[in-house]
Amino acid sequence: MALVLVAAALAAWLVAGAVGPGLFRSHMAEAEKSPGTVVEHAESAFGSASAVTLAVALLAAVLTALVVSTVLARRVGASLGSLSSAAANVAAGRFDVRLAQPHIGSEFDNLADAFNAMATRLDHDEMLRRRLMADVAHELRTPVATISAYVDALQDGVEELTAQTVGVLHAQTARLARLAADLAAVTQAEGSGLRLDLQFVAPARLVEAAVAAARSRADEVGVTLTATVEPGLPMLRIDPDRMGQVLGNLLDNAIRHTPRPGRATVSARRLGSSVRFTVEDTGEGITAEHLPHVFERFYRVDTARDRTHGGSGIGLAIAKALVHAHGGTISAHSAGPGLGAQFSVDVPV
Repeated sequence: MALVLVAAALAAWLVAGAVGPGLFRSHMAEAEKSPGTVVEHAESAFGSASAVTLAVALLAAVLTALVVSTVLARRVGASLGSLSSAAANVAAGRFDVRLAQPHIGSEFDNLADAFNAMATRLDHDEMLRRRLMADVAHELRTPVATISAYVDALQDGVEELTAQTVGVLHAQTARLARLAADLAAVTQAEGSGLRLDLQFVAPARLVEAAVAAARSRADEVGVTLTATVEPGLPMLRIDPDRMGQVLGNLLDNAIRHTPRPGRATVSARRLGSSVRFTVEDTGEGITAEHLPHVFERFYRVDTARDRTHGGSGIGLAIAKALVHAHGGTISAHSAGPGLGAQFSVDVPV
């Protein structure tokens, strides 16, 4: 609107400046031929020149305003048309569409940037959803096929119900139950239904409980567990069960990927306005290309290896969601394959 007004005023000023003086001189020349004083001639010439000049200037201003308004309206309309078309593509499931900045104002540029960010996030989420469905189908296929094969063999009399058969069936049903429990846990942790029972808890208590819970499993596979807690740490207002679940998942992950004889360490220390819990191991390590994705659901650095180890690929996603629910952050670090991994959880004091 300001641009239209400025353009109209500028057009009126330029036209008046160009037309007015010439008309005034012309009227003065004609007025001198008629009887009357100089003042009367000047007043007559000024009035005639002003009327014509004003009419021409106003006409030029209106025409300029119409042209500028039409150009701006078309640019705005083209921008909104592009947005409408892109939104229709996104609604149809095509998330690869992107908008160029129209450069007709910061609001439109910000809108284009926000739309592109939304489309990028939707595209990423769609890829995760497809991979999630494929991974869930794969996870279910193996235990269901195994159970079905054994049941058919028992019905046909090919297989007998021995202790070994029962053990296989029990292991596969436990795998299904673990997958269902992990899916329910990550859905609850990432959704709005998560409820935290916040209490003031000493960090040392969390570390001790996590190590005690994982001790027997570590001993079975030959992994040495150690714990170090910096003295004088402040109390944390957290849900001890949920945060214990986080450390438990990280320890379980460390033990699973640390070959015999290995070592896993849990530590807690003050870091600025937070307390940092660290779970470090001497295991297989993680390459740099996989580090940004280890907290995604069903993501595996080595699919075949992890399925052999019995992981569902959801434990780290659950840990991330629970840490974020406490207002904290979680990160993964590794120097490379064979050099171990380190997971850090920062919980605000």
